[in-house]
Amino acid sequence: MADNDSLAEKLVQDAQSPDVQSTQSAPQDVHAKNLQLILDIPLRVTVELGRAKMAVSELLNLGQGSVVELSKLAGEPMEVFVNDKLIARGEAVVVNEKFGVRLTDIISKKERVEQLK
Repeated sequence: MADNDSLAEKLVQDAQSPDVQSTQSAPQDVHAKNLQLILDIPLRVTVELGRAKMAVSELLNLGQGSVVELSKLAGEPMEVFVNDKLIARGEAVVVNEKFGVRLTDIISKKERVEQLK
C-alpha cells in the first residue's frame, strides 16, 4: 500500500509541476504519458447527504414510509468523497430530472495529497 501511496504522490507532484523536465532523457511528454496512464482508472464518487445513528431495534422497526432524521440541517452543504477521501462540498441540484451536486467548495490540492498518506 505504501508503494501505491508513493506512486500517487509522485503522479500528483508531476501533474502539478510547471513544465519541469526531470532529466534530458525524460521530456515533458513523458510526464503527460505517465498522467495519461491513470486517467482511465475508475473511482468511486460518493455524495453524503447526512448520517444517523440508531439502535438495532429502531432499524428493525423501519418500514415503507419511515423517516430517518439525518445529522445535517436542510440547506447545509453535502460532502463529496472520492474513494472515501473528502474532496469537495456542494449543494443538491436537479439536472434532467436526476439529482446532482453543484460543487461550492473544493478542498485544496495540499489537503487532498495529505489524505493520500
